[in-house]
Amino acid sequence: MSQSIEVSRVFPVSPNAIYDAWTNEDEHADMTGGDATFDPRVGGRFSAWDGYIKGTILELEPSRRIVQAWRTVDFPKDAADSRVEVLLEPIADGTILTLRHSDIPDGQAADVELGWVEYYFEPMLEYFGAEDIIE
Repeated sequence: MSQSIEVSRVFPVSPNAIYDAWTNEDEHADMTGGDATFDPRVGGRFSAWDGYIKGTILELEPSRRIVQAWRTVDFPKDAADSRVEVLLEPIADGTILTLRHSDIPDGQAADVELGWVEYYFEPMLEYFGAEDIIE
């Protein structure tokens, strides 16, 4: 059995700025604080947070959407990859980023959701100069 989560945040930058930071390994590392690799093409491999996260790029729609097959070192060895979909919606003051994460191994959704908030959204707010923004 698997679980799913959805989390959203507003960032005071364009969808293009978020997309570029997410898909460029140097910017991704600067944005999150953990080493990253990223081959920005469908079928390309990526890693984040010093290899804790690994996966494959499934779909790329520049400045709109990123879809990844995704797993952490904490997934059971026999578990299938989960699926992460990053949706970027422009708004007047920036972008709404909605992250849909599905096929998470049973019992891990709460930790995964907390990880997205603490290790992605909070550092991203600081990276994009919005440390005072709270959802």
